[in-house]
Amino acid sequence: MVSDRRSDADHVVGSKVSLGSGAENRAEEKLPLATAAGASRVGAAPADGTDSMSRIYLVRHGRAAADWGSHADPGLDDVGRTQAEAMAKELAPKGPLPLIASPLRRTRETAAALERRWGMGARIEPRVGEIPSPVKDLGARAEWLRGIMQCRWPELAEPLQRWRKTVVEALRALSEDAVVVSHYVAINVAVATALEDQRVTCFRPDYCSCTVLDVVDGRLVLIELGGQGATRVL
Repeated sequence: MVSDRRSDADHVVGSKVSLGSGAENRAEEKLPLATAAGASRVGAAPADGTDSMSRIYLVRHGRAAADWGSHADPGLDDVGRTQAEAMAKELAPKGPLPLIASPLRRTRETAAALERRWGMGARIEPRVGEIPSPVKDLGARAEWLRGIMQCRWPELAEPLQRWRKTVVEALRALSEDAVVVSHYVAINVAVATALEDQRVTCFRPDYCSCTVLDVVDGRLVLIELGGQGATRVL
């Protein structure tokens, strides 16, 4: 189950809600998880009675009909649509909540599963979109992405640093509970910020997995990682 808003003092960071394609064990063998280092300092809602808190259900889009190296803006394939419906069934009882999606087709089509259940439209937010690539050629773009995903943020160019900052600012600005449908690297930005981890990739969110964070007095606090799985980029 995805975490409800409640006292999370007994909640273990890193428990999974897998609504995607699986392969968690294989992914975890390849990538040291941020939670191993950060679990002692995250995962519990503040106990000081603060009212300045909102909960973000940060969902990765469903599986796309094409990968980064073959299409600039693909929609979902049949598997992705099934994943989106499963995600919506899981999250629907928590709402209706404000629904936010990146401008790209795969996130908008994923959000549409919740739009139908809640009878409302998603707000399109470019700041939670895909990491911007300086490379236009699709094949070369995939190679570029594979390269930077092995890096740490201080090693990357200033435009990417600014993009990372805008993702965090968009999430920190949320003053009420919300569902945000976004992308692999953007979700990693949120988790890494909460854990003070400088890696571009600190975990591998599966398709339609749901990572839960709280915004507490302007800080991102990781409550629960979503399910993990393989990606078609790495």
